[in-house]
Amino acid sequence: MSDMNTKDFFIGTLIGGIVGASAALFLAPKSGKELRSDLNEQAQLAREKTSQFTTTAYDKGSEWASYAKDKSSTIAKVVSDQSNQVVDKVKEVAASAKSTGDELAEDLTSTVNAAEQEVAETVKQEVDDIQAKVEEDDKL
Repeated sequence: MSDMNTKDFFIGTLIGGIVGASAALFLAPKSGKELRSDLNEQAQLAREKTSQFTTTAYDKGSEWASYAKDKSSTIAKVVSDQSNQVVDKVKEVAASAKSTGDELAEDLTSTVNAAEQEVAETVKQEVDDIQAKVEEDDKL
């Protein structure tokens, strides 16, 4: 709902600005030739600004997509590594016939807890990095 209100506000502001600028141009005491010249200059400026905005938006979008892809691949790698370690530990425990069931369960639980904690820390660090990047870009 808030996004819709913001969108409506910006659309209204844009339309109001265009109407106001048009009224100022048409009500100004200028000759037709001067008015057409001014209109052409303003149209050229609007095209240039729109082109700059489009380029900036495209570049930022590409940058964010690349950044998100890098961060998600890092998280996926950590999760995969931890999963492999847990699987290896389960295989090791299953192969070990010397230990009792309680010892095996305790050992496996500690391994899973350590892996879970490492994954959580890695994900938290990645999220903190993303948040820092967002705040840095907001300052620009």
